[in-house]
Amino acid sequence: MGVRVKRREFITALGSASVAWSLPGHTQQPERMRRVGVLCPTRCTDASFKSFQQGLKDVGLVEGQNMELVYREAEGHVDRLPQLASELVARNVDILVTMWGTAAPLAAKQASSTIPIVAAAVGDPVAAGLVDSLARPGANVTGLSTLALTLEGKRLELIKELKPTAERVAVLWDSDNPYSSLAMRAIEASAGQLGVHMTRLRVAEAADLDGAFTAMSTDRPDALLVPAYLVLVAERERIVGFATRNRLPAIYSQDEFVRAGGLISYGIDYTPLYARAAAYVDRILKGAKPAELPVEQPTVFRLVVNLKIAKMLGLEVPMTVLARADEVIE
Repeated sequence: MGVRVKRREFITALGSASVAWSLPGHTQQPERMRRVGVLCPTRCTDASFKSFQQGLKDVGLVEGQNMELVYREAEGHVDRLPQLASELVARNVDILVTMWGTAAPLAAKQASSTIPIVAAAVGDPVAAGLVDSLARPGANVTGLSTLALTLEGKRLELIKELKPTAERVAVLWDSDNPYSSLAMRAIEASAGQLGVHMTRLRVAEAADLDGAFTAMSTDRPDALLVPAYLVLVAERERIVGFATRNRLPAIYSQDEFVRAGGLISYGIDYTPLYARAAAYVDRILKGAKPAELPVEQPTVFRLVVNLKIAKMLGLEVPMTVLARADEVIE
């Protein structure tokens, strides 16, 4: 299997902070240990968390020397986030960092209106009510937006390019998930313009996938759209496996779905966001106010296409799509 890769850079708005060194002849005062609270909707051991840890080292925040990491893991249970956020606040952390999505920073903001909060990867912080605006957040929350709501409509456009005859598209969603509800509005707005009928299939937790699979096996939609929220990413192998077995064209939010055997994905590379979050932590600990730190946005997105799966599904990938692809798996 051959892979063609076109490499692009993720453009960022903030410069890396430099490490301050003591001048010769002056006695260096002991640096106060800073306590950084981290709220992980899954586990604080995955690639995103490791990227964040490396980012902290790059700006001179070293665990055990001048910084202590205190973290809590929801292990995929979004309903646990409010309690875990409160536990971090009770530990008197200097700053709170949330590692994924919208639910975690919402829980953190509910737990404290004064502790600075850095959201490492949030879909639309303005629509979610986390910040007043991207340029001037206005309260105690700032960080990095994934522009995910904008991408949901783009994904629907892409699946229509791959299968122009698609009129009925299923979408997995969770009415209790704050991001998922916002995503559905964006998807349905795009669907109206494209003349596509959307069928909502509720997936609040992994166990709900069986019901969604049964519904799709019965109704036979023309395509499937899988938005970018936690439970779907965690269950990507099951979702991809169902789509493949049922010859159902599906578009996903992250490369990992395509590497698991999916057809196409369109989104951002999340890993750099977590490293960038460390720069926010550094600046805030040095005195910057979250209310005045603009929310950073990606400007480059990744389109990955699996031609092997397209052939299996009997789809001819248009050259207009291949020309835009950052990676084509053959």
